[in-house]
Amino acid sequence: MVTLYGLANCDTCRKARNWLTRFGIEHAFVDYREQRVAPETLVAWKDELGGWDAMVNKASPTWRNLPPARKTPGSDAEWKLLLKEYPQLIRRPVVVTDDGAVTQGFSDNGFKKRFGVA
Repeated sequence: MVTLYGLANCDTCRKARNWLTRFGIEHAFVDYREQRVAPETLVAWKDELGGWDAMVNKASPTWRNLPPARKTPGSDAEWKLLLKEYPQLIRRPVVVTDDGAVTQGFSDNGFKKRFGVA
């Protein structure tokens, strides 16, 4: 089973969900604004994805509008607090498979490779 985390109104998340449906890949969708991701899960994702900076969309309007002091979290605890308050900062979609593999983002070729679709 695949779990896709993102935002219901995100175009990229919709494209990813449609792709999974089109190729018959069973999946669940979690809108992380409505169902907040546990702090321990965020840390696990961070470890899989290459750190907090890789996990956060710094091009987003939400990031740009943060006060400068909030843009430099110095610890896991500060990052977890920031992402709890602003889950939309997480690059999306986050894709988690039963084997524990975690990836971010969507592209047709990337998903074909990830899910072994020719």
